[in-house]
Amino acid sequence: MDSAGEQHAVVYLFLCIAGTALPLAQFVPWLSANGLNVPLLLQQATSSNIAAFAWADVLISGLATITLICVEGRRLGMRRLWVPLSSIVVGPSLALPLFLFLREQHLARPKAH
Repeated sequence: MDSAGEQHAVVYLFLCIAGTALPLAQFVPWLSANGLNVPLLLQQATSSNIAAFAWADVLISGLATITLICVEGRRLGMRRLWVPLSSIVVGPSLALPLFLFLREQHLARPKAH
């Protein structure tokens, strides 16, 4: 991997950590207090226009991330796309930088002829 690729990889890994830690830092305490109460989660997620805006943004970002992983991953012949796809359960904030990190690694590999 060249110097620029290594720098990108470090940024993507940092974003993976932040994209995991920040959302879970909010969700885990809520989950501890309320359990997996889906009706309450949906009620609170749509309790105001700004909450609904944020969740709509996350939903569309998640769908765009899944599409990117599938389309770009297949186009490049990447393996184990299930790894970034399954990380969408944490959120696009993990799935997207993880995919970009794996894509960077894939592009840096020597091509077999």
